[in-house]
Amino acid sequence: MKAMVFHVVGQPLAPEERPDPEPGAGQIRVRIEACAVCRTDLHVVDGDLTHPKLPLIPGHEIVGIVDAVGEGVKDLSIGERVGVPWLGHTCGECPYCIEGKENLCDRPLFTGYTRDGGFASHVIADADFTFPLPGFDDPVAAAPLMCAGLIGWRALRMAGHGRRIGFYGFGAAAHILAQVCLWQGRDVYAFTRPGDEQAQRFARSLGACWSGSSEELPPQRLDAAIIFAPVGELVPKALAVVRKGGRVVCGGIHMSDIPQFPYERLWEERQLVSVANLTRRDATEFLSVAVQAKVKTTTTVYPLAEANEALANLRAGRLAGAAVLVP
Repeated sequence: MKAMVFHVVGQPLAPEERPDPEPGAGQIRVRIEACAVCRTDLHVVDGDLTHPKLPLIPGHEIVGIVDAVGEGVKDLSIGERVGVPWLGHTCGECPYCIEGKENLCDRPLFTGYTRDGGFASHVIADADFTFPLPGFDDPVAAAPLMCAGLIGWRALRMAGHGRRIGFYGFGAAAHILAQVCLWQGRDVYAFTRPGDEQAQRFARSLGACWSGSSEELPPQRLDAAIIFAPVGELVPKALAVVRKGGRVVCGGIHMSDIPQFPYERLWEERQLVSVANLTRRDATEFLSVAVQAKVKTTTTVYPLAEANEALANLRAGRLAGAAVLVP
């Protein structure tokens, strides 16, 4: 198999060849067709997430074809297209797993962080944590759904059912959720980096009723806002634009420190919450919604060997939608 491997923070991923991996009991091997590049991958290789398995193959928005199955796998077959997400394994025994909150498992494994992921030609995954993708005929288009879509959907559900919803950072997740929100009959407000007129035009092209800088106030108060940009200073700004009783959801796994802000920003029963990981139920729900809403992802394709360039372009904010690696 071929892979782009992370060894040291600050160093580019290195191309390597390895023996083809063999699935263990309850596992499958997936021949990767596409793997989207997530901001979490940046947090891993830039050292923001501090305990990766090393050396590591990053990547957790994987679509591919099952080409080997381990002992005990019954519900997946060789030749079937599946998706492999961030949450790769849970213990099934801790209080969170027992309560149905597997996204908070005490002993999880994460694809592309604590186990090898999808910046490669093949990956091993737990069969119980992969999702069949019948009807998803374009693996490149489907790949961003495996995290930008799934985690975004969890964040959207936590934001509530209000009509007016804002997105801070209009990248891979927001461009998917904007389509879902419009299908649901909501109004979308897009906040971007100051001066990023390209992202603002992109948001309007997808149906946003307003787009502007994160330094601006929208024309009216919002029911909820989701922060996808990993910038802590956006928290008080988002609280300032939601109505009484409104909710601000932090949708990323990493964020810079939140600055001090006056209590009146939070007062009047505004809420500030975070999203952690995903559950398999989130995936089942969202993949159905994505089909019904006819979500179309905007992607830029890179050969696997150009993974470093894809990461650099994501880091610099040069992408509309999502970058996708193709072996």
